[in-house]
Amino acid sequence: MAMIYAFMSLLDAIPQFDIVAVVVLVIIGIIIILLIRLLLMLIPAVLIALVVWFFTNNLFWAGIAFLVIAALSILKKL
Repeated sequence: MAMIYAFMSLLDAIPQFDIVAVVVLVIIGIIIILLIRLLLMLIPAVLIALVVWFFTNNLFWAGIAFLVIAALSILKKL
């Protein structure tokens, strides 16, 4: 029981704003890491879409190529 009281007194010494700020910064950091990981995973799909668009000059087929390669990349990660 003394450990619980010691922990609670430690939390009372830290302002609530600091606790909220740390939680928000951790969440923002996790989101940034996930976005960077997603962008790295989609680089091959973007490159293939650019090649298809360069050869066909058709945005529809470039989009289809992007979706197919992105889906294959996601399935490969699973």
